[in-house]
Amino acid sequence: QVQLVESGGGLVQAGGSLNLSCAPSGRTFGSYVMGWFRQAPGKEREFVAAINRNSVLTWYDDFVKGRFTISRDNAKNTVYLQMNTLKPEDTAVYYCAASRKTGSRLVYEYDYWGQGTQVTVSS
Repeated sequence: QVQLVESGGGLVQAGGSLNLSCAPSGRTFGSYVMGWFRQAPGKEREFVAAINRNSVLTWYDDFVKGRFTISRDNAKNTVYLQMNTLKPEDTAVYYCAASRKTGSRLVYEYDYWGQGTQVTVSS
């Protein structure tokens, strides 16, 4: 069974940093675009960032540009999301996902999903 397993979430004060990891199991995802999404209570799941298979291309939503960095290590089959200068509005469950569609920001274009990791930013 294919799984994406996120880790690295937690509670942090505003202005702090967290580094999320996503380690797929059951298959390798070197040929997939990997993305991060988030979902706050009562809100729809939204795109955060994505990276293409060879790390040449990255995409970010405007609210995280300059603060978050997505990266991947295909040798370790791991994707990362470094989050700096965190704000209370970044509080959400963060999900890792895999897609075959380059540059996709749409939830329905991602084929595999993790269970999510909670990020809570206190003010």
